Amino acid sequence: MSVHDFTVTTIEGEEKRLSDYKGKVILIVNTASQCGFTPQLEDLQKLYKQYQDNDFEILGFPCNQFGNQDPGASEEISAFCQKNYGVTFQMFKKVDVKGKEAHPLYKHLTEEKKGILGGQIKWNFTKFLIDQNGNVIERFSPQKNPNTLNKDIEVLLR
Repeated sequence: MSVHDFTVTTIEGEEKRLSDYKGKVILIVNTASQCGFTPQLEDLQKLYKQYQDNDFEILGFPCNQFGNQDPGASEEISAFCQKNYGVTFQMFKKVDVKGKEAHPLYKHLTEEKKGILGGQIKWNFTKFLIDQNGNVIERFSPQKNPNTLNKDIEVLLR
């Protein structure tokens, strides 16, 4: 099984097969609008702009499971990300990333790369780097700033 086997819902409400991203390097991030790490959206956008023409995508998944830091509706989240951080990478419908109700994509991600809390997501802005074949290559903590991921991304883009 790979990331490409999943279907998710965009923030606009459309079903999106992740197999549409075959051949691209992907960074999957659980986001939040009212988190101390929220300014990472600006660095994620810079990273996206830097590599988007080289078959690189960022997929953002809002989550409200950590301190109620993304309570808004999809429209509010989308507007916030665009207005405050200029986000143009694809955002998706809010999901649970841990627990019984975790989205199947996140169950897969956390089974592939455990992290310090076993399979659980520690907090908002946990990042997963996916290769062109949909394999989970690396997991980065929320504290890992996106502007430090260039080397990891470039290795996969070669």
